[in-house]
Amino acid sequence: MTVTDQREPVAGILRAMAADADVRGELVHAARTHSPDVARLGEDDTRRHVTAMVRAAGGWLGTLDPVDDQDFAAALGLGTDRAVQGVPMTSVLRGVQAGLTRAVEITVDRSRSAGVPDGMLLTAVLRLKEYGDAVERHVVNGYRAAERGMPATAEGAAGARLLRRLLVHGVPPAPGDLAGAGLRPDGAYHCLVAETRDPGAVRLPARGIAAVVEGRLVGLLPCRPADAAGGAGPAAVVSPAVPPAGAAAAYRLCLRALRVAVRGGRRGLLDLTDLAGETALAEQPLLGAYLSGRLLGGLDPADDFHRQLVLTARAFLDHGRRLDQTAAALFTHPNTVRYRLARLRQITGGSPADPAPEGAAGPMAALHWWWALSTWLGPGPESSFSSSAESS
Repeated sequence: MTVTDQREPVAGILRAMAADADVRGELVHAARTHSPDVARLGEDDTRRHVTAMVRAAGGWLGTLDPVDDQDFAAALGLGTDRAVQGVPMTSVLRGVQAGLTRAVEITVDRSRSAGVPDGMLLTAVLRLKEYGDAVERHVVNGYRAAERGMPATAEGAAGARLLRRLLVHGVPPAPGDLAGAGLRPDGAYHCLVAETRDPGAVRLPARGIAAVVEGRLVGLLPCRPADAAGGAGPAAVVSPAVPPAGAAAAYRLCLRALRVAVRGGRRGLLDLTDLAGETALAEQPLLGAYLSGRLLGGLDPADDFHRQLVLTARAFLDHGRRLDQTAAALFTHPNTVRYRLARLRQITGGSPADPAPEGAAGPMAALHWWWALSTWLGPGPESSFSSSAESS
């Protein structure tokens, strides 16, 4: 198809961008910044995909060909690679969208600098939006094809489709489909969600169904699995036994709890109910920030001594408000713990060692302090919602 006069200037700019190492670096940086899961991969891997897709966009934009006639092998390959690498689908799309957005921004800036008329530029941007939507569709297609071709267990592609339909989309399968997967509509099954694709991370029972769904090992199991790595393997969350009709809700809770566990540096097989409080509080970050501001407003996050006071106070709560156990966990003397709690009281006007205020229930007062202290510390294995004494 003959190149049109209106599209060729912007198409040429796109082709130049694909050959520009600085531009490729910006697109790679955008994708990795907006998707931490992608950032954990090698930068060269992301750069390879970015280069191929921008070059293909430049070649297509200067034609009148429909977008569906374009060769999207690069987008399909990106989706396939990310599925194999275990990157969750949502993280893949965040990276793709960030890269596409930055590509459009750079295209607009360069086109204006080159004197491209606004009308011509608007037409090109709309065409780029059409191309970007097609890229996303093909990335998803490549990802799904890889998932179907690489089931984590012997249940195969049919098991992966059933789990995705039931857990992700909340569509109850027909009784015959459940029976074909070894599940009963009137049965009760533990939902498992692991931060890995490897079925060897947990000791799966002989019955039930497990497969890779959105980059993670997921299962519906008739009995609780065993921790194959003795607490040293990737984090995996297992729910109480639920009927298939309640599996989608259990799956969503397990996903939230898994995020909390990973942020807190937890390892191994974890019960959903053991993470109940931390997961519930993590769902209300703004309320936690308000509470932290009220109880700890006098503290400076940049002051190492203030941080030490907060870590000590939370360890005090984690160990049942026992000075001796807190001191042992922190490798210090009980008098040191007592001194730090007193200093916290001097700076903020209160501490978790104080009696509950009038009109407040003791357990709720302790919960408010723990929530405020954890929120003040911010995210990270040392300070996120975690009851680990070692992290204090």
